[in-house]
This record gives sequence, structure tokens and C-alpha cells, in this order.
Amino acid sequence: MQMIASPFSARGWEKLQAMNISIPTLAWVLVVPLSFLPPILLYFAGTHYGDSYIQGFADKNWQFITTTFFLAELLTFFVMGWLIYSVLKGHGLDISYHDAYLLAAVAPIPMWLSSLGLLVPMVMVTAVVAGLGMMASCVIVYIGTRSLCHRQQNDVVSMSATYTVMAAAFLAWVLLMVTIWAY
Repeated sequence: MQMIASPFSARGWEKLQAMNISIPTLAWVLVVPLSFLPPILLYFAGTHYGDSYIQGFADKNWQFITTTFFLAELLTFFVMGWLIYSVLKGHGLDISYHDAYLLAAVAPIPMWLSSLGLLVPMVMVTAVVAGLGMMASCVIVYIGTRSLCHRQQNDVVSMSATYTVMAAAFLAWVLLMVTIWAY
């Protein structure tokens, strides 16, 4: 339970930072396994719920879509690590590449877990759970930014940097969703 609460507190980020997990280890142990969750659950929903879930849902090429989705998630991790580093440096915040990638690996955990909402064959449930996941990810980015850059609470610079990072993450998420509906 403590590990789950870690990204929601400055003390938790200190512990995560102190673990000094390498970027490749973060990718292989955290990002890759959790990135499998949304495509697998999306494939399940797409092949089991059909048009009763969303009109036209059954007619999709779910193998292609979920494979593309998985690869796009992995690419997004590497792009977001670089983006977090660049945005925070651009806002005058002090962060290492390692810590930027730590934040890029931990922040999407609620979004990955929100894909569990696909186990309930109701669009509204899926949407609410995804919205909660997005909000939790925003909180993690803000707390992580503040903690990793050693900033004070309610810091306007950290809020501004978080807003920029989350806008980019939201854009990436929208592009992933467009990928699903385009095919």
C-alpha cells in the first residue's frame, strides 16, 4: 500500500528517487508490463462487447489497433521523459534526465490501471474511470515535479510546468484514441 501512495507525497518521491532505478529497468519492469494492460483489455472489449458497447465497435481490426496502441504507449514513455526534462528545464527547474524519466514512468500508472474500467461493458463506467485516472496522473505529475525539483507547495512555476506537461500528455492520449477510431 505504501508503494501505491508513494507518488502522492513528497516523501514517497524521495524514496522512489533514492532507489535510483535505471531508465532501462524502469522501462522493462514498470512501463512495458503496465503498457500491456490497456491493449489487452481493449482487445477483450473490442472482441467481446461488439456494437452493444459503441456503434461500430465490433467492426474494428483489434489486432492491428491494439498492437499499434501498445507500440505508441512505449514510444510515448520515451518522448514524455524527454519532454518533461525539456519543459522543466525551460521553466528554470532543476531536474536530471533520470528523474524526468522516473516521473514519465510513474505518472501514467493511474491511466494504465484505469483501463480496468473496460472490464465493465458500459461506456459511461469506462469514461468515468479513465477521467479519474487522468486526474490522478495530473496530481502525480504536479507532486512529482514539485518533489523532484525541490520546490515549495503551491509553487506557481511547478504548476505552470505541470500544466504544460499534462497538455502534451493529453494530446498524446487523444492521438492514441484517434488511432483506435481511425482503424
